[in-house]
Amino acid sequence: MPRVFSAETGMRFHSFLIAIACVLFLGGSSVVAQPKGFNYDESKVPKFELPDSLIFDDGSPVKSVADWKKRRAEVLQLFRDHVYGNAPKLRGGLKVKLLSEEEALDGLAIRKQVRIQLTDKPYGPRFDLLIYRPAAAKKAVPAILGYNFYGNHTIHPDPGIVIHQSWSRNDKSKGVVNNRATEAGRGSRQSRWAVEMILKRGYALATIYYGDVEPDHKDGWEDSTRSYYLAPGRSKPAPTDWGAIGAWATGLSRALDYLGTDRSINEKQVVVFGHSRLGKTSLWTGASDERFAITISNNSGCGGAALSRRRFGETVKRINTVFPHWFNDRFNRYNENENDCPVDQHMLVALMAPRPVYIASAEEDRWADPNGEFLSGKHADPVYALFDKVGVGVDKQPGLDQPVGDTIGYHVRTGGHEVKDYDWEQYLNFADRHFGRTPKEPGSTKMKPVKK
Repeated sequence: MPRVFSAETGMRFHSFLIAIACVLFLGGSSVVAQPKGFNYDESKVPKFELPDSLIFDDGSPVKSVADWKKRRAEVLQLFRDHVYGNAPKLRGGLKVKLLSEEEALDGLAIRKQVRIQLTDKPYGPRFDLLIYRPAAAKKAVPAILGYNFYGNHTIHPDPGIVIHQSWSRNDKSKGVVNNRATEAGRGSRQSRWAVEMILKRGYALATIYYGDVEPDHKDGWEDSTRSYYLAPGRSKPAPTDWGAIGAWATGLSRALDYLGTDRSINEKQVVVFGHSRLGKTSLWTGASDERFAITISNNSGCGGAALSRRRFGETVKRINTVFPHWFNDRFNRYNENENDCPVDQHMLVALMAPRPVYIASAEEDRWADPNGEFLSGKHADPVYALFDKVGVGVDKQPGLDQPVGDTIGYHVRTGGHEVKDYDWEQYLNFADRHFGRTPKEPGSTKMKPVKK
């Protein structure tokens, strides 16, 4: 069991833990992603009972779609109050500055870069949105929107991508020195972003450096949107106020506001995507903003797609200890006390209904509890059934590299805590099917829907 420190005696060690953990899990190596001292044995998963998505707080059953709409509001508020926090309505209208728009990638794409304010303060928090869209497109195209970990310039060697000026975690392999991104990081994360594949399939790709919205450390809120919305008389967020995941989700919603003004993008077909902690963010974004057509979660684990009550791999206590800023402070009540939490992650997936959602796991990423991620999708099925939709449609986790599902897609692939071309192929196939599109690339077969 992790040792408990006082605020005074443990501060330095706590900061050390955060720094080490961030290096490990942002790095995405399957070798270092399985800390010792945690359960990785399915036979040792404790007995638990999941809260029922289809039972109102007063104990009455949900019997119809109309009932679910009311129950959905209850569940959403429970997640706000107990896990991710309550976000305020942003003040001010959409304020955007065009940085550039020109042909790129040897004529394959049009690269557009815009700077978007997050508050009504001209020098307050803001982020740069990078958009690649297919140059050959004759009409508005669907888009995939997601955060990146080290800067827009890291997703591709394209020399025209602006390098951000926000705080970054030091990592020479990503070109970050003295907490600032440098030219040396250009293209360093391109293996995670199948840019050309996405464009050739007829999709636009939009991405943001997540640290632009809020720096990913415990005091990052002071330099983020959250500092602008403190209640009068408060010097820090209240226990039920939004955490960093809530702030990042708000940034994605603001980006969607902008995409809705871009005539080259089909605003009704925007997919929100995220990996790891940003997969947690994509799920909360898709749940809290119903404008997103599809939600994709890649290896999101605890606080994302994995069931908390399983205590398999990363636990609620571990994530709250190492990353105290991600969730609201009330979530700490459920450290080693997951069964008392009024929600679990299958209910988060259910909040997407009837919209499609895709959950992906990796065989070696046991820290993220692949089976627990699958089970969240499975236990969301009853809510989708209210809409006459098939969810994952199978009772057991499928074999490796065998995608399943209809409105809820799922796969567990070979390999570790990463984003691979295989993952992108499944996401694009899933989106093609739900958007009624015909795949344009050879070998891009559609996932077969599950028959009722």
